[in-house]
Amino acid sequence: MSDFIKTQNSFADGEVAPEFFARDNLNGLSRLENMDVLAGGGLQRRRGLETVAQLDSAARLIPFSVSETENYILVFDDGHLLIYNGTNRIRDILAPWEITDVPKIQYAQRFGTMIFVHPEYQPYILQKTDGRFELSTFEFERNDSNMNVNIPFMKFDDANGIKITVTKNDAGNNYATFTTNKAFWNSNCIGERLVLINNQWEITEYVSPTVVYAYTNGQYNLPSGPVSEWYEAAFSKRRGWPCSITFHQDRLVFGGSKSWPSGLWMSKVGKHNNFDSGTGLDDEAIFLTLVSQQRQQICTIVSSDNLQILTNSGEWAISSKPLTPSVVDIKQHTSVGSVATRYLPPQKIEGATVFISSTQKDIRELALDTLGENYNARDLCTQAKHLMQNPVDMSYNPETRQLFVVMANGDMAVLNQNSALGISAWARYKTNGQFKSVATIDGVTHVVVARGNNFWMEKFSSDAMCDAGQYEFNYTASAMPLRASGHNAQKLRIKKINARVLNTKTLFINNVRAALPNDIYNEQSPGYSGDVSINTFGTQYDCISAPWTISSNEQLPTTVLSVGIYGRYII
Repeated sequence: MSDFIKTQNSFADGEVAPEFFARDNLNGLSRLENMDVLAGGGLQRRRGLETVAQLDSAARLIPFSVSETENYILVFDDGHLLIYNGTNRIRDILAPWEITDVPKIQYAQRFGTMIFVHPEYQPYILQKTDGRFELSTFEFERNDSNMNVNIPFMKFDDANGIKITVTKNDAGNNYATFTTNKAFWNSNCIGERLVLINNQWEITEYVSPTVVYAYTNGQYNLPSGPVSEWYEAAFSKRRGWPCSITFHQDRLVFGGSKSWPSGLWMSKVGKHNNFDSGTGLDDEAIFLTLVSQQRQQICTIVSSDNLQILTNSGEWAISSKPLTPSVVDIKQHTSVGSVATRYLPPQKIEGATVFISSTQKDIRELALDTLGENYNARDLCTQAKHLMQNPVDMSYNPETRQLFVVMANGDMAVLNQNSALGISAWARYKTNGQFKSVATIDGVTHVVVARGNNFWMEKFSSDAMCDAGQYEFNYTASAMPLRASGHNAQKLRIKKINARVLNTKTLFINNVRAALPNDIYNEQSPGYSGDVSINTFGTQYDCISAPWTISSNEQLPTTVLSVGIYGRYII
């Protein structure tokens, strides 16, 4: 047997998967639960949860910042939009979305206005005016001269070969009957807009699969024969509505729809309700379609240094500055893909866009290379894929430098990230219940938690030593298996385990309570700072297991800076 001393004074790699246990170059742990990795590489018990409000059902949280001093949390549940300022519920607004629709809602904010999109619903606007919040439908701008709606128009694939015969209608001079050469219409066409014979029309009545009635604001001349050059509004009850949204270079941008998943529509500059492409002047609206050998369904769009377009099969970017109809520099940079079944909001972290891949096993960081020309999509959880269990929500807290990822099983994976200090540490959060949603506003991270049959909105707080004022939680950090002199140890005898702690009031090492001075337990004391140790004897044959575990279930502060073990081993 050979003597050894092994000290781990950084835990910067957090919890790593078992397949990395034979690596010498990792400052990792085999288990990290309900603890965070600090900027200096040490470990600290996670903050507890404070109750904000009880909710009626499972809900989704969205942050809404009106100003530096006005910050709100929006709670979306079944048919309601609840607005909270701290623990105060400001408004309960009836909303069109059912609870099953909520995961697909995407949003974009500009000043005190937030616009929500969903492929099955007309977009909605949330505004605060005269001290009151109002939710209303998003309306496309109308022209004063002819009342035409400045909505984008296009030719859908299933409309190719469809010819419309226009005849007079007894309802009046501004009405007409549209008859197609084969079945095309359905009841969802009512309210849809078309452009043909130099007029914009609104369908007012569905008669049959080949016949509808339509109305136009101006006079029209009957064409001499069936019309083949005609266009439909890009968005309608029949064709669906935008799937994703952002603001970029003072344009409102819609990405994808139910009927045109690879389309990208950009408003006029400074006129966010006007999508008239006009004559192609620099400030007029833009429409383009992503074209590649793979099917491209736009999952979300992000305004960053460039306009980033995340599809089900890759990551695109438009780098044009300024972006005009005649100058659209677009290309696909990577081929990772994003989740299309629900909205997992990408997060801005240290200048990069962080998103969840289509496999739901990767957290990717989309960033430009050193030349600023091409994007790469580095995997942030290469060593911790076992923690990715079907993500359902995500939020980043820039003040604590933490990325929170809620999993379908109710756990939460948390990334403590600080690239400048070499920290990229994943941990697992658990509570007495299940995490359902997460959002961060003004440096405070809120969560929806299901506890039994009840649902609660709660927030992480450094003042909370337990969860919701009553639920204790265990916190654990376990070492990776011992490697000595570059080899795997086969037989191990540990004589002593030492931990250097900071402002600590409780600590168990391998389930043995570490002795701390009695005078630290008064409320005024910050806790003990220094070295604590336990002596232990015995042979550990299963050297794949952790040689040490730091833990406690007592709701008291714990911070560990380093852990050292002393003993003998055989290779």
